[in-house]
Parts: sequence; structure tokens; C-alpha cells
Amino acid sequence: MSKLSIKDLPLSNKRIFMRVDFNVPLDESGRHVTDDTRIRETLPSIEFALKQGAKLILASHLGRPKGKPNPKMSLRPVSERLRMLIDEDPKMSFDYNVGFCTDCVGVQAEEMVSKLEKGQALLLENLRFHAEEEANDEAFAKKLAGLADFYVNDAFGSAHRAHASTVGITKFVQKSAAGLLMQKELDYLGRALHAPQHPFVAIIGGAKVSDKIGVIRNLLGKVDALLIGGAMAYTFFKSQGLQVGKSLVEDDKLGLAKQLVAEAKQKNVRLLLPVDHVLAAKIDVGAKIVVQETSAPVPADLMGLDIGPKTVQLFAAEIKKAKTIVWNGPMGVFETAPFAKGTTDIARVVAAATASGAISIVGGGDSVAAVHEAGLADKISHISTGGGASLEFLEGKKLPGVEALTDK
Repeated sequence: MSKLSIKDLPLSNKRIFMRVDFNVPLDESGRHVTDDTRIRETLPSIEFALKQGAKLILASHLGRPKGKPNPKMSLRPVSERLRMLIDEDPKMSFDYNVGFCTDCVGVQAEEMVSKLEKGQALLLENLRFHAEEEANDEAFAKKLAGLADFYVNDAFGSAHRAHASTVGITKFVQKSAAGLLMQKELDYLGRALHAPQHPFVAIIGGAKVSDKIGVIRNLLGKVDALLIGGAMAYTFFKSQGLQVGKSLVEDDKLGLAKQLVAEAKQKNVRLLLPVDHVLAAKIDVGAKIVVQETSAPVPADLMGLDIGPKTVQLFAAEIKKAKTIVWNGPMGVFETAPFAKGTTDIARVVAAATASGAISIVGGGDSVAAVHEAGLADKISHISTGGGASLEFLEGKKLPGVEALTDK
């Protein structure tokens, strides 16, 4: 990695402003965290800094409060959950205190930071309670920077946003470094894009070709095989003159789908589309399903909602040969039981290939959820925490939050 790491900073007795991604789901009351995955992901960086004797200032956004305080999007429940996770961790040999400040700038924040001792952490209130955060306002960034000696960004999920706490702040601190999670994300994704082991297979799913054009284009120059599932496959099918019934299609992207198939051929990349699929009249748990080959016309009243068993076999044959696997997007309407099987089966195949020595990277909400639901999360080399950020990285775009960090 070409950027400074948290391990390159002198942490002892220094005030470290760490941007984390604590954008976690809360229950309806706004008082309890319902999924603490993102908090757990950042624990290695937090615990590393505390053990080194840092005075740790943690900052995050939560939800979209539109630049105004909203008690339902307060980070207070997150501070309680974080305290609990640190207390429970056997690696943390003595009590590390985690305080909470009801604002992220101003007199109270300055006062609480000034009272921090070595090995203590303070979580600031939601950065987006101030409109200046998303506007990357210089004066606001300066106030955040005024709290600290050094800056650490461990929020890969926000690295594609040029906000005050991801970009602006870096102009007003001595040095800015990547946290351990950020470093891990950049190492895995960077290696896949720039020095992958071959065969390299990408599995791309989801609803729309338009969401993934950049990723497909960028990967076409790097992968040996590209497997396409999910609703986006129907835009490809229709572009080849197949009847797709009520399946989701982007009619304005038919030309593009044709072009991508031609580009794959030209670059000698095997672009594989589903050979069979699961059809139903509606997305419903009790829907009557039909499995048929994709070469046959889809009846006018039905739509494609998952890949079929023959496609799973076809894709599995490619995945088993792979040394590098990147997967982004589900193979069907994964949220509804009858149409989840394709995605779950692919998750199992990716886990098995990983066990045989492949490096696997899974990103994107639904494919990550599938891996977790199948109980396979620990069988994947790397699960990316940043939906939009990992997509932009795979497109070959530079992430503002990474670019802003200090070069080694």
C-alpha cells in the first residue's frame, strides 16, 4: 500500500481522530443496535490504538439526518455497544473507557477531548447532524482537525465520498493514515485488480446493467471469465432477440449489452449467461415456480427471478478452476425464499473454491448477506464492508478518502 498505515504513526499519548463506519441499523426506537458487524470490523484498529496508549477520538455518520440533529439517528446506542464489545474481548486485558459526546464540534467536544487520558476513547455524535460534513466545508473540517494530532481513516464504506471527515480534515492535521480495516480492503481489492492470480473469475449480479457497467468494463481487461446472473442477465437476453416475458429489462441498455458481449469476445474473456432459470408470475413466497432453459421463450405472464440448477453447475465449473474470485451482486431475488437458492448455491461454491486455495472477495449488500445467511462468512478470504466504495474501486476509480491520505 502506498499510503501511511496506522502502524506508521506515533500513537502513544497522541490524540488520534479516527473516522469509522458505524452506520449500523438501529431498532425503531433508535435505542438499540440490531446488527453490529460494522462495529466489530473496526475493533482491530480501535484496540490497536488503545493498546498503544492513544487518546482516541472516534467519528462516524449514521443514516441521513439531512444536516440536522435527529434523536433516532444518534450514535449513543453505538457507544454503548462498542463499550460492551471491548469489555467482552479477552484480548483487552484491562478496562478501556469509551465515552460519548453529544456533539462532534464545539465547546463540549473540545472539553471532553482535552480530558482524554492514554487508552481512553470518545465517540462523537453523528457527523451528519451538521450539513457542513457532507458539503466538505473547510471551516467545519478545521474544527474536527483541531481536536487531534493525527488522523486515521478506517471507514472504507465512506471512502468514495469527499466529505469534511474523509477529505477536508486531512488538510489540517500533521499526518493522515489508513486504519487496519481500510488497509485490508485496499490490499485485497488492489491485489485483485492489479496483480491477480489466474484464472481470475468475476461473478456479477444484481438488477441493472447500468449499475455495473463501469465494473464490467474495467474487469473485462483483467478476468478470464465473467459470470452474469441476477435481473441484469435479461437485458443481455433481450439484446440477443430472446423473449423474456415480464422479466426486468433496461431497454435503453440493449445496445450496451451487445457491445459488452462483443468486447468480451475481442478480449478473449468467457462471458457466461444463465442457461436455465426459475420463473414465476410474481415475487411471492407462495408463488408457483417453473424452471426452464433460457433459450426457450419466457411466457408473457412470467418473469425470471433466479438462476436454475444447470446454471449453478456451469458457473461452479468456472469458479472451481479459479485462483482469484470477485463476487458482487446476487443471482436472483435473494430476499424471497423461493428465489434465493441460486445465490446461496453460488456462495457455497465460492466457499469451497476458497478452501481449495483461491482468494475470494465478496462485496455488495445482497451477496454479503447471502454469505452470512449461509453461515459461510468465515470461509471467504475477504468480505468488503463498502458497498458503493468497493464498486467504485472495482470500476478503477480513485477514492477521494484514500487519495487524501499521506503517501508513505
